[in-house]
Amino acid sequence: MTTEVNVGPAFFRGSQSATFGAPDTSSVGVLSAGDAAGPERQAPSGRPWTLRYARRLWLSDLVVLIAVVYAAQLVWFGTGSAQVAIREDSRLSDLSYWFFSAVLVIVWMVGLTMADSRSTRMIGNGATEYARVANASFVVFSVVIIACFLARIDVARGYLLIALPLGALLLILERYIWRKWLLRRRARGEYSSRVLLVGSHSSVAQIARELRRTPGAGYFVVGACVPTGQVGATLDDSDIPIMGNVNDVSGAMRAVGADTVVVTSTDELPPFKVKQISWGLEAGRQHLVLAPSIVDIAGPRLHTRPVSGLPLIHVETPNFSKGQRFLKRATDLVAASLGVLVLSPVFAFLAMSVRLSSDGPVLFRQKRIGLRGREFTMLKFRSMVQNAEDLLPELAAQQRDAGNEVLFKMTNDPRITPIGRIMRKFSLDELPQLFNVIGGSMSLVGPRPPLPSEVEQYADHVHRRFLAKPGITGAWQVSGRSTLSWEDSVRLDLSYVENWTLLGDLIIVLKTGRAVFAPGSTAH
Repeated sequence: MTTEVNVGPAFFRGSQSATFGAPDTSSVGVLSAGDAAGPERQAPSGRPWTLRYARRLWLSDLVVLIAVVYAAQLVWFGTGSAQVAIREDSRLSDLSYWFFSAVLVIVWMVGLTMADSRSTRMIGNGATEYARVANASFVVFSVVIIACFLARIDVARGYLLIALPLGALLLILERYIWRKWLLRRRARGEYSSRVLLVGSHSSVAQIARELRRTPGAGYFVVGACVPTGQVGATLDDSDIPIMGNVNDVSGAMRAVGADTVVVTSTDELPPFKVKQISWGLEAGRQHLVLAPSIVDIAGPRLHTRPVSGLPLIHVETPNFSKGQRFLKRATDLVAASLGVLVLSPVFAFLAMSVRLSSDGPVLFRQKRIGLRGREFTMLKFRSMVQNAEDLLPELAAQQRDAGNEVLFKMTNDPRITPIGRIMRKFSLDELPQLFNVIGGSMSLVGPRPPLPSEVEQYADHVHRRFLAKPGITGAWQVSGRSTLSWEDSVRLDLSYVENWTLLGDLIIVLKTGRAVFAPGSTAH
């Protein structure tokens, strides 16, 4: 989690002063230290890549909107010269749909710009970018409808009903394609900010590990300045060079061609050092980022309030309204009911396959811990032999091989039946949990429901997982599944509980489909 700080005249340059701005490295010379830190990242001559990328988004948005709006017009009216119906007392006259469509495209493009959907701060930001595109689209159509009503212009409703959802959907698809292209480029060491880390040795090493784990975020670490200033050394378990102490920031930035300084901690920095660093940055092309030690906090819970020149960061405690809880429950109930109805032939086939393939009941019932620590019975299609629970103690000693001290997970569990192995590969054994969702003991998305024996090993903070209903799928299932360590599983579940949004649930559901069909994925 980072807090971005714009300083000096760069503040007045709007989105161009975002963190992702890249310098023209042609003036830096040979970047031997930067080359040692990773792939070469020479910025092309001319405009920074952020501006060129934003221009590509603008052009592709325009192409999509022209295609959608005029296609909607032709589909609804055919190829004739349809006219907008004008009321007798209207001040307008004889306005064709062709002109109206052109105005709609222009207004839509302006709406996307006003929503900062192409801002450099949104580049590669995934869900936030998609949400801005969708919100801007609905706002534009609300404005158009209100304007037509006030101007007494009768626009065909079918024309708008085709253009709005189709346009928003294709805009999001277009942005998704661009984002995938950007992530591939970033994985090769391109289209990212070149970052110089400044702070204590431990905090610098921690932030460096986190940024390297997520190259898609667009921060590429090229060097570090620590209080000891061991020039020529590298950070622990990495090839990131130490470029000097915290007084050598300007020289270090020139040496590695960095355009962004990330201050990872201020405990060991001299007073006013952060302000001095900000004064030394080139306005509009070099940027300062403060990385507080709080993690897994969603953006809406963070608010910056300046007090006497101090940028105080307010972190709101998780507080979900009755409306949010009602919305989640209603979504669960409708989606689970439709799921049972649509998948009823699959339920019948799997039940018959389990019953005929091995001795034992069709359903496996197991006690789990749910909302507020209450015990409930979770349902699954039986995927193991009938005496699987009796064999568990013999296999428990091997669970450390999976890198998880609390959850029992084996890559090749010998208790699994042949049909069970197929069901687990595609998570089909989890389908009966839709009845748990309908009954209210589970949700479609939430933390993993633990066994009572696992809860006995929980540290105090882990019990915060019980602030939300357990889910059929969740954040950890789509972020590594059975390969995650216990600490990572807890971190993802707690992050979900404290930062829940309906859009986040939708993203997890979409990612679950991809995770289910990934080779070797087993989440139980």
